[in-house]
Amino acid sequence: MIAKLTGLLDDFGPDWAVIDVNGVGYLVHCSVKTLAALGVRGDRVTLHTELQVSENDMRLIGFGSAGEREWFRLLTGVQGVGSKMALAVLSALSTEELQRACAGGDVAMVSRAQGVGTKIATRIVNELKDKAGGLPTIPGAPGVATAPAGSASADAVSALQNLGFKPNVATDAVARALDELGDGAGLNDLVRVALKRVAG
Repeated sequence: MIAKLTGLLDDFGPDWAVIDVNGVGYLVHCSVKTLAALGVRGDRVTLHTELQVSENDMRLIGFGSAGEREWFRLLTGVQGVGSKMALAVLSALSTEELQRACAGGDVAMVSRAQGVGTKIATRIVNELKDKAGGLPTIPGAPGVATAPAGSASADAVSALQNLGFKPNVATDAVARALDELGDGAGLNDLVRVALKRVAG
């Protein structure tokens, strides 16, 4: 599975980008917000990715942060929400706005997304309400919620989540590791110390 791409922005369109990684061009579907943050052709970019495979299609979805990818996974876990609708929600709302909407039961905010009616928006809010508080995306929340995509701290949080730790636990452990090691700490050191904090 392809989890992350780092390369040059080769081309882009309304809902996609091509990332050139050592001469191989990866077509990646993205939200409008992620595309807007990529920059111009030739810029070096990093995208967290999710590979989706169906009977007649295989597509790579790209995200500006591990947090956005986590919300995509939650959204597509809601009945009736496919990858296109999830990207529409993430195009209309930042992860912070989406978290506030779900935590506060704000159906109207979620239904701002193109193609999302009140019925689906209500289902999204109801199903994700309890999960919203555990995701590290609200500015000012403890830890590395606003760590830039591709940073060692964001990658460390993602690594701990891949090991099975909940997002809030992973974020807190990495934040404590950062306090101990300093901002210049590398990924391996962050993960090692964060795992100690979780175990301790």
